[in-house]
Amino acid sequence: MFSLAFNFIFSILSYVLYGLFVYILFTLGVATSAHTYEVIRRAVKKKIQEDSLPYNKKGSLHEKNVIVTGGSSGIGKSVALLTAREGANVTLIARDSAKLESTLEELSKCRTHPEQRFDSLSLDVASGDVETTFARLEQKQGPCHMLICCAGTAICGKIEDTPPETLRRLLELNLVGSYRCARAVVPAMKIAKEGRIVLVGSQASLIGIFGFTAYSATKFGVRGLAESLAMELAPYNVSVTLSLPPDTDTPGFAAEEESKPIETKLMSETAGLAKPEEVAEKLLYDASDGKFFSTIGLESFMLTNLCAGMSTYSSISELVLQIALMGPFRLISAFILHSFHSIVVKCMREREKHKKSE
Repeated sequence: MFSLAFNFIFSILSYVLYGLFVYILFTLGVATSAHTYEVIRRAVKKKIQEDSLPYNKKGSLHEKNVIVTGGSSGIGKSVALLTAREGANVTLIARDSAKLESTLEELSKCRTHPEQRFDSLSLDVASGDVETTFARLEQKQGPCHMLICCAGTAICGKIEDTPPETLRRLLELNLVGSYRCARAVVPAMKIAKEGRIVLVGSQASLIGIFGFTAYSATKFGVRGLAESLAMELAPYNVSVTLSLPPDTDTPGFAAEEESKPIETKLMSETAGLAKPEEVAEKLLYDASDGKFFSTIGLESFMLTNLCAGMSTYSSISELVLQIALMGPFRLISAFILHSFHSIVVKCMREREKHKKSE
């Protein structure tokens, strides 16, 4: 009797393990095929675009008008320099006039043709007169081809340590600022039936993390804005890209580190620190390809596949990749979440122990 039961259990386990092995091989095969197809598709598309450019023109954005908010430092500055090297007429928008002038000098060194124009405007996109400013820009330079919204900030802290005024400040700059800028360029893009809008979110647009109570709320809003905007503008051949960079080595990140709770720092240490130039290059590449998600690194790639949900997809291969990887990534995320919860509990116990010893 015992032998029959053992054989039965062994048979069931064998079938389960065999099925799991087949599933893993199938998933890997589908994911590899979809990724290979996507790489080939993008390479062919890029080659066609390059071949379509006249021989005397340099850069994929030659004579196109690009506006970069938050363009005086960090990711915004890096992407502005990159678009300048691609031949674009670049307008920088930020609050710090001195930093704007410094970045403008760097842009002039990236000039690819004599007619290329660079300009800067000191403007707070959260509270300034965005509509009038953008209208004047359009009259002066023509319609905007690409808007890249990099203006934003991060303030860390637990909810009881974060006053409502801080949340309002984050909302105004991270969400409302991007909303106002996008609203200002959309009418002309619809008329032209072309254009690209890039909203810089964060991995906090996809996952809520300890210490980012207010920040994550605003960045989740940026994702919602991007998804709705993408659906509204699709019929007009205007693409929307949501950039989801990890922690990036910028002046803003250095300031953010000062207010991070110990739990947040320990969780952040599990991921690396990206360079703004890498983020800018991937952002521009994905935006030019019309992709909705722009990811940097494995963590960002995994999160977008896990949280794709009802978000738009840019190609069939991307959709297949998301379907194939969502299940396995969910299993991996369970272990990551468990480690995060362990960090929170450990820090809480250490604080309680420290209080008792005082």
